[in-house]
Amino acid sequence: MLFFLFFMLGICLVPIHSKPTGEYLGSPFLQHCFEEAKKTVDDAYKYSREEILRRVRRDVVSPHDALRLLKQPRGDTRSAVRSADYMAQTLRLVHDRVHRVHKRSLNATDLLSPEDLAKLVLITGCAARVRLPQCNTTPNLNKYRTATSVCNNLNNPRLGASNTPFTRWLPAEYDDGISQPKGWNRNRKFNNFLLPLVRQVSNNILRTTDAGVVNDTEFSYMLTFFGQWNDHDITFTPVSPSTVSFSTGVKCDQSCEQSEPCNPIPIPPGDPRLPSNPDSCLLAVRSAPVCGTGSLPSDFIGEPDKREQINGLTAFLDLGQVYGSEETLALNLRNLSSDAGLLRVNTEFTDNGRELLAFHPLKVQTCATRRRITNNTSAREVPCFIAGDGRVDENIALTSIHTLFVREHNRLARELKRLNPQWDSETLYQEARKIMGAYTQVFVFRDYLPHIVGSDAMRNQLGHYPGYNPNVDPSISNVFATAAYRFAHLTVQPVFLRLDENYREHPQFPSVPLFKAFFTPWRVIFEGGIDPLLRGLINSPAKMNVQDHMMVDALRERLFQFVRLLASDLGSLNIQRGRDHGLPGYNAWRKFCGLSQPRNKEELGRVLNNNDLAQRLLQLYGTPNNIDVWLGGVAEPFVKDGRVGPLFACLISTQFQKIRQGDRLWYKNPGVFTPEQRAALSSASLSKIICDNTGITSVPKDPFTITSNKNRLTPCSDIPGLDLSAWRESLCGSGSDTSCSEDDETEDVNELPEDEDPDDDPTPSDNEIQ
Repeated sequence: MLFFLFFMLGICLVPIHSKPTGEYLGSPFLQHCFEEAKKTVDDAYKYSREEILRRVRRDVVSPHDALRLLKQPRGDTRSAVRSADYMAQTLRLVHDRVHRVHKRSLNATDLLSPEDLAKLVLITGCAARVRLPQCNTTPNLNKYRTATSVCNNLNNPRLGASNTPFTRWLPAEYDDGISQPKGWNRNRKFNNFLLPLVRQVSNNILRTTDAGVVNDTEFSYMLTFFGQWNDHDITFTPVSPSTVSFSTGVKCDQSCEQSEPCNPIPIPPGDPRLPSNPDSCLLAVRSAPVCGTGSLPSDFIGEPDKREQINGLTAFLDLGQVYGSEETLALNLRNLSSDAGLLRVNTEFTDNGRELLAFHPLKVQTCATRRRITNNTSAREVPCFIAGDGRVDENIALTSIHTLFVREHNRLARELKRLNPQWDSETLYQEARKIMGAYTQVFVFRDYLPHIVGSDAMRNQLGHYPGYNPNVDPSISNVFATAAYRFAHLTVQPVFLRLDENYREHPQFPSVPLFKAFFTPWRVIFEGGIDPLLRGLINSPAKMNVQDHMMVDALRERLFQFVRLLASDLGSLNIQRGRDHGLPGYNAWRKFCGLSQPRNKEELGRVLNNNDLAQRLLQLYGTPNNIDVWLGGVAEPFVKDGRVGPLFACLISTQFQKIRQGDRLWYKNPGVFTPEQRAALSSASLSKIICDNTGITSVPKDPFTITSNKNRLTPCSDIPGLDLSAWRESLCGSGSDTSCSEDDETEDVNELPEDEDPDDDPTPSDNEIQ
């Protein structure tokens, strides 16, 4: 059968006398299909990259370009995405040729041998995505995390590691059952109703004005951006690097045609801001798939695996946004010319003598279009900053928090060197990094999550630490990354306050509209540094998410408007992304959490405590089952003491419960730190980190709660700090080595699996500039 197929398909057949290039797949047919697919993907990547660079150079970047640059995969993530595209496009070509011959739909992989498919997995690079590392060869694995978190779980070394799939708590629901986004076929009905256009939902449900903003009466703006900061520690969903359809050649930014990976957002009739016609849409590109999913049958037999999306970050609270989630980036972020274990900082500018983030080495970037550096001889563009996460420059509040934690790492490293002058640079770096990782675990669980998920969820799920369980999967769930943890988009104010030493509007550097604060590192360099911004975060309220004033214009109508009047819409993008990922609807997730599933307007009105909102939702969706989970989640009234409704309280709590319990190196796991070190870490606070690394002299003890008589501004001298004496090296060893600790806790974090056979499969190189 295969021989006949090869004979018939001349366009995808290597001639008998020719010698295939690269590694031979076992069949000339499949080899040639792979080579054609590889060229298609590489050409699309190359065009897309050159086009965006051309636009940046000409200062004509669109909002979509800015968003795409923000979500571009880099380094090993880009290699993983490229391998997935090689695989998917090879199988698409095979399918197209098979269909052309047989004139009917066939699963192309059913006509290919398992040996050929195994070779295809190898040559595309997908084999490298699942190859198990040898944990027993990794140095200091029992003391320090790897950058990628590979080997955190010694039984399943890739569990929770970067560049692995998001996990599913409920099966995906795609239009074609495999990979097409929900609503891809706009005439397809779900539960007897068509899905509404996402921009129409945004207009009808999320729309508000900046004048209608309601301030949170309890929580500060720091709560909003610490949440974003924390999100950038554990989730990054890269978009496809291509803006060209692999199958049709359609350019996503020049057409409203749906063609993978182009996933445009149609403009509904009567849109209040945007023209409505068949050629009018908001640009969107699909999230990148995981190797083999959505196209390759499981184990090469049976039903195809549904499309899965990749998480470019580790699932653990390890401050990967500071240190990087892959080895090459982690090394590049370090100051290797120093013996003090420091992170690299800016060599051209300081913030009143304090460190600023280093500039990104790429010469052409989105940030560079905003402002120029001028000296006596020349002028050049201000580059983006570089950090462990590529979204560091998204807004100046996020940039400020990044800067704060880099300074704290370097402060810790210098203090540890003073305590232990015999430590080498590697030990100083790793010990400071380890303390910083414990910081974020303490802050998230002790200080942040109680304000979000409320007292009941904290008591029932997130209170007592039950210990490490290697059978718990800490991987980030798709619904958490794509929906639940995006609740804070509705707590964003339309402005960033910048306050002086007296916590009043800064006379020289006044407050900045949010839409003028995207990708502007020059504001940090030339407009007062991070102190005015941090004062604004801790001494101004977050926006309250109320049902009739959900998302501010700066995000819904003016997202990335710094370059074009045709701005993007974050609300539409959130809903579109959920459909792209095949997330089940609102009621499916309510059932997952053991909550009621409203069936009609009356029941939905009771769940939302708002009959008018229930009616407007059902006018769009027809049934509560169809409501997009992100929208349904943010529409719910808050749980007690929290800032999300019951559904998101459940999903967020479940995720962090798994993150903590599935982390072998969690700071409370016996053997990770000594008892004295754990006791010292309990006194750490974000307020003290602000005091130690800025010129700010007074802070509230709880920076997440607005200042009041119960949470007064307190002199920094009265804020207790971390006592590092517990890290002074004893005769027992260095750092947090507990080999001769008298602690009687018996949890063993040192057990390694037996040797496994090495896998020397080659991985395709990625020579494209990144």
